[in-house]
Order: sequence, then C-alpha cells, then structure tokens
Amino acid sequence: MNFGALIIGDEILSGRRSDKHLARLIELLGARGLKLSWARYVGDDFQCLTDTLRQTFATGDVVFSFGGIGATPDDRTRQAAAAALGLELALHPQAEAEIRARFGAEITPERLQMGVYPVGSDIVPNSFNRIPGFSIRQHYFTPGFPIMAWPMVEWVLDTHFAHLHHAEDYVEQAVTIWDVYEGQLIALMRQVTDEFPDTTLFSLPTIASEGQRRSLELGMKGKAARVAEAMACIRADLAARGLEWEDKA
Repeated sequence: MNFGALIIGDEILSGRRSDKHLARLIELLGARGLKLSWARYVGDDFQCLTDTLRQTFATGDVVFSFGGIGATPDDRTRQAAAAALGLELALHPQAEAEIRARFGAEITPERLQMGVYPVGSDIVPNSFNRIPGFSIRQHYFTPGFPIMAWPMVEWVLDTHFAHLHHAEDYVEQAVTIWDVYEGQLIALMRQVTDEFPDTTLFSLPTIASEGQRRSLELGMKGKAARVAEAMACIRADLAARGLEWEDKA
C-alpha cells in the first residue's frame, strides 16, 4: 500500500510559512515500518486544489492532507474534496456534536462550518481542541497546525493501519564516508548495483563549508537480508581502500 502527502496552502508556496509536515510524516511512518511514496504541495486555488484531489483520489493510495479545513474564506479543502468526488457537502453529526461540546454557548454558524464535509465522510478525532478532521476514500484531512495534525495522523495509522506496521521486509542502511568524492566510488556503486539488483543503492554527498569535512552517505534499501549482504560488500571495499567511515544511525 502506498502512502502519500498533500501539503496545502498559499502560505507554504509563498514562503510566509515553512512546511514541517513532510519530515514529521516520514518520521511517523518510519517508526511503524512504513514509508512515504510521494508528496505534493498545492495552494488554495479552488480549481487547482480540486484537480489535484481528483488525481490523488484516483490513485487509491492512503493520503494525508494538511491544511485548508478551517472556516475562513481561504480554507477550501473541504469544498474541493467534495467537488473532486462529485459529492454534496453536509454537516456531519459527530463533528457537530464535538464542535458544540467544544464551544458550548459560544457556538456560531461559522464554527459549525468546520464540521461540514463531503457526504459519506468519517471524522478524524482532534485531541487538541475537539474540532475534528475528516476522511473519505482513504484520504485523511487534518488542520495545518502541527500540534493538531500530527496526533491525528498517529491516530489514523494506529487505528486503521496497525495491520501494516512492520509488515514489509524493508530496511535502509547506510555508512558515512569521510573525505571522499562521489566519483571515487562509482565503480563500487556499479558493482553493488549489479550484484544486488533486488535492492536500491543511494548516494548522498555533502558540499563541505570552510572548516568542515567532506562526507558521503552511501547506502542500500530493500529486503533486510539482501541489504545486509550488500552493505557488507560496501564496508569491505571501503576498508580495503583505507577510507574512514562509520555506520549511520
């Protein structure tokens, strides 16, 4: 099963806010033996957002969406999701109950709008302030605020996808090699790629600033046993060359 991410908001694209969701989602998935397959950024333009959601709904992937589900005029994610699916919007009874419990006598029609979702949606509980997100067609819509969104993502992963946790035989291992250029190790990379075609090699060089040491992160991804074999070959080659390296945590 593939997992994807949608990070929504003009403020991200303009640079007024920096995205924090992508790195955290990768971390939350990784802690459960899962991985992110793709991510997309999109602004608040209604047509663009609708088109994007129409495409992501068609994938059948599990998608976590961050942002745009508030009650202000620039929050259009709920409406775009409904348009992408050809559905009407309606006040969700569970969402209404949560919002009324949150605001009590201070409830307003505008606040209740935050519980208006595409018909057929389920709620995603919000432990921070009780104003839920919603889910439909394996898309899970959360607020843009990390303090709310991240516990909601964890709830989804642990409630709906616990059966997938650590189910796939997949690992990533790497070493950090010091004072080496990527080009010096091309032959090694080709050898390991040829000998272990069922794994994936990755090479991540750094550009050292003044006073820093040059380094290269070299690693493999795939089934645990095969990755271990490939990494043993890499370590043996590095030792034979007399290069300085260390296992990356």
